[in-house]
Amino acid sequence: MNSVFFLVLRRMRAPLIVLIVVYAISVLGLTLVPGADADGGPAPPLSFFHAFYFISYTATTIGFGEIPGAFSDAQRLWVTACIYLTVVAWSYSILTLLALVQDKAFQHTLVASRFARRVARIRSPFYLVCGCGETGSLVCRALDLMGFDFVILERDPQRVEELDLEDFKTNDPALAADARQSANLLMAGLRHRYCRGVLAVTNDEEVNLAIAINVRLLNPAIPVLARARSPAVAANMASFGTDHIVNAYERFAEYLALAVSAPERYRLIEILTGLPAAPVPEVHRPPGGHWIICGYGHFGQAVARYLDLPGIVLTVIDPGIDGPDNGRLVRGLASEAATLERAGVKDAAGIVAGSNNDIDNLSIAMMAKRLNPDVFIVLRQNQAASDLLFDTFRADFSMVHTRVVAQECISILTTPLLARFLAAVRHEDESWCRALARRLEDLCRGLVPEVWGVHLDARNAPAAHEALRDGTRLRLRDLMDDTDNRGVMLPAIVLLVERQGRLLLLPDDNCVLQAGDSLLLAGQHDARARVDVALQNMNALEFLLTGHSRHGGWLWQKLVPRNGERPDPDLR
Repeated sequence: MNSVFFLVLRRMRAPLIVLIVVYAISVLGLTLVPGADADGGPAPPLSFFHAFYFISYTATTIGFGEIPGAFSDAQRLWVTACIYLTVVAWSYSILTLLALVQDKAFQHTLVASRFARRVARIRSPFYLVCGCGETGSLVCRALDLMGFDFVILERDPQRVEELDLEDFKTNDPALAADARQSANLLMAGLRHRYCRGVLAVTNDEEVNLAIAINVRLLNPAIPVLARARSPAVAANMASFGTDHIVNAYERFAEYLALAVSAPERYRLIEILTGLPAAPVPEVHRPPGGHWIICGYGHFGQAVARYLDLPGIVLTVIDPGIDGPDNGRLVRGLASEAATLERAGVKDAAGIVAGSNNDIDNLSIAMMAKRLNPDVFIVLRQNQAASDLLFDTFRADFSMVHTRVVAQECISILTTPLLARFLAAVRHEDESWCRALARRLEDLCRGLVPEVWGVHLDARNAPAAHEALRDGTRLRLRDLMDDTDNRGVMLPAIVLLVERQGRLLLLPDDNCVLQAGDSLLLAGQHDARARVDVALQNMNALEFLLTGHSRHGGWLWQKLVPRNGERPDPDLR
């Protein structure tokens, strides 16, 4: 508000001075020009009060007439001059004010002031999202679905205007500003008491690097997640302790290699790290054998590094690749049939179209499919605007780097336990992974489950924590009961229980919980809300344990059905 006030005073300084001078001269003149009485004789000039009053309603074009008596000719001549002077002064002031209102700098100052006030009024945990392009939009939608507040800094003003069309349920201030500037980050709540983390997900990795440095220096207590593409920038981020560095190329290459070597494990990871409520991805079964990588930039190099597996033979095609053209390194355009044939596409098991141009990648894929209809095609998509073309082609495996980054961001920030669970999954066999993946698919009816963590402490689960401290025996099956229909299990699975650093995967329903336990759950979105009720409300928890509640008041006792004691476990 101080900036707005200062800007108004600076722009309106000259018009205000002109108005004051014109009013002063006009009033002074009427106090000096002699008047006339009722008989036409000379009369003293107007008093200062009457002169000011007359000029006030005359200059504003209201007009009440000549008061307190009829004016002399000299007074009328002076008033005529004053009328033109004040009209000109007011016109100048109004035009200047209109120009000020339309000024971009003034509008931005108003918007920034309003944005700062909205951020200051936030009273719940939120995330600061820097960059709201394709990746940022996916992240924000997922955060909104899970009920998290977030603040957005986006450099493109048009994109910020488009955010008004998003039907976000939470309080989500957005500002068109450069997130590299420390002042903008501070205004967006970097040091706000409820800020839980910063996501640097702009399309420019140098900007993300600057944001990460700002966070490390200005508020090192909160985590920062930064998006990178090149190994050099990723190494720079790691050098000063960036908490999480997301490289979509590295992550996708790792997943592709995992899909080849352990498809069921990859399927489970794909379901657990997807965007909540999105359709479950199609099953991917990349074959082993001869693979061709088209494009040897950052993405192609990452794929080649991770696909260096037993049973995989690689050929790289790139017009600028260094080395002899010997069948494993082919120099040329991968969209040309002759180049693909030199690389052995007719006998290849798979091909990766991994250039940074969507049209080139589609051209490579279509040519490869024509030469070898059975080849497994991995297609890199760079722009969301190409969705229709890529959906129409229907590649066997698609890499959309914006979605890879968004999925990684959501899983890291909202469910820290998920990373530990996925690390443990890598030690399980394929049959174990297949069974859990199918269970999750059936439970969530073909949609990606929501994955969340719960810590049984006084802050996050006050009712459960109090009951456990009082010696109440609380089992997992008690917690997974529906608070609206006791005896019916919620559509959710407890994936992990962490107790004093020890991990218990897929614990039994009869597992007895302890205060301080951390739980990782996956299931439908509604199930999360019902679990939260049981964890935080003593009435609901006692109802699940005993079938009735004695903690509530008269209204609660009337509303809650008394179903008696819990049925025998063997009869459920």
